[in-house]
Amino acid sequence: MYSKSRKYKNGEITVHWRPGECIHATYCYRELIEVFDPRRRPWINMNGAPTEDIIRIVEKCPTNALTYKRNTDIEKVEGVPKDTAKITEKAEVKIMKDGPVIIRGDFKLTGTSGIEMKQINLVSLCRCGKSDKLPYCDGKHTKIGYTGK
Repeated sequence: MYSKSRKYKNGEITVHWRPGECIHATYCYRELIEVFDPRRRPWINMNGAPTEDIIRIVEKCPTNALTYKRNTDIEKVEGVPKDTAKITEKAEVKIMKDGPVIIRGDFKLTGTSGIEMKQINLVSLCRCGKSDKLPYCDGKHTKIGYTGK
């Protein structure tokens, strides 16, 4: 797996892809193959769909493997993931088939010591127990053939 981040731009946004963060949730290419096609090189075609469609799919990424910034903001925030403004919507929990638990929205994650972990509005939690980044998913389930119902 690649570890180097890549950038893809159109006139309005820059999409950052961090392969080391990808857990292959497949939202990107299942929902917008015109832009995100792993069979193509480069695999992201920023001219394949309107910018708002690309943003909608990037925001579904359960990790920070795909993030974006509007090009007018890039100089100020280069390398920083999606806007970190606090989300005020209730939390949504989704269990991915043969993958992690995704929690998105307004929630607090507390570790076993009772101390709040980093403040985030999206997290991908490991279900197979094999992640090197526990409690977070690092995609190892795809390598070990995890089939957690």
